[in-house]
Amino acid sequence: QVQPVESGGGLVQAGDSLRLSCAASGRTFSSKSMGWFRQAPGKEREFVAAITWIGSITYYADSVKGRLTISRDNAKSTVYLQMNNLKPEDTAVYYCAAHYSGSFDDTDSYDYWGQGTQVTVSS
Repeated sequence: QVQPVESGGGLVQAGDSLRLSCAASGRTFSSKSMGWFRQAPGKEREFVAAITWIGSITYYADSVKGRLTISRDNAKSTVYLQMNNLKPEDTAVYYCAAHYSGSFDDTDSYDYWGQGTQVTVSS
C-alpha cells in the first residue's frame, strides 16, 4: 500500500516556476510507477505525467511537454513535478497517484491517490 501526500502548490504569476512534491508512505513505493494528474474547476481530471518505478521511463501529456518534468527519489520515497514557464491554463488541483495496472494516462490505472495541492497561475 502507498499513500501519497502532495505539497508545494501555491499562487504564482505566468512564467514562474514551482516544484510539487509527493511523499509516499509504504514499503512498496520504490516498486511502484507514479503519476501526476490535475483537475481544473468544471473539468475532468486529466493526465499530466508519469514515471516508472525505476525512473528510467517518463510520460507526458502533450500540453506540458518541454515545461514540466517528473522525477523521483526512491531513497526519499518522493516524486517531484518541476513546473516551468507556468501558464494560466495550468491552474488546477494537482494530484499524485500510485500506478496499479494499465495505461499511464488513465485514472482507472491508479489505485492510491493523494488529496491534491492547488496551483494557481495568474496572468
